[in-house]
Amino acid sequence: MDIRKIKKLIELVEESGIDELEITEGEESVRIARNRAPATVSYSLPPHAVAPVAAPVAAPVAAATAAQTKGTAPAASEPSTQGYVQRSPMVGTFYRSPAPGSARFVDIGSTVKPGDVVCIIEAMKMMNQIQADKGGVIESILVEDGLPVEFDQPLFTIV
Repeated sequence: MDIRKIKKLIELVEESGIDELEITEGEESVRIARNRAPATVSYSLPPHAVAPVAAPVAAPVAAATAAQTKGTAPAASEPSTQGYVQRSPMVGTFYRSPAPGSARFVDIGSTVKPGDVVCIIEAMKMMNQIQADKGGVIESILVEDGLPVEFDQPLFTIV
């Protein structure tokens, strides 16, 4: 099942207020449940498939502790701005550039139009280009390059 379909299903669950949704396509099925906690997704593989092994992901507390030991403060959960907040559409690892050492997609002060690529979020070894939802100027970048992000976590503010 396509990651875009799964993202749409998560959005439908969030918008509708239902607690659980299960969809089956052939031998694949997706179950999305939320019980007053962030949406969770379980994915069952066909019987003949080999389950992928997940790479370890640093916990948010460990990331915040690491950021504090480097002398930088962790990003606030809610930005204090009057501008538009661009949020993460998925769980994954946040990257500001298409490859290590290459130019960043955007910096503070960059002008963006709706549809411009502002970052990449790596999820399940797939690089997903995240596009600006709104045009304007990047006021702040709320996530450090290479850190994990959660679904609906603020990434940028656009004014």
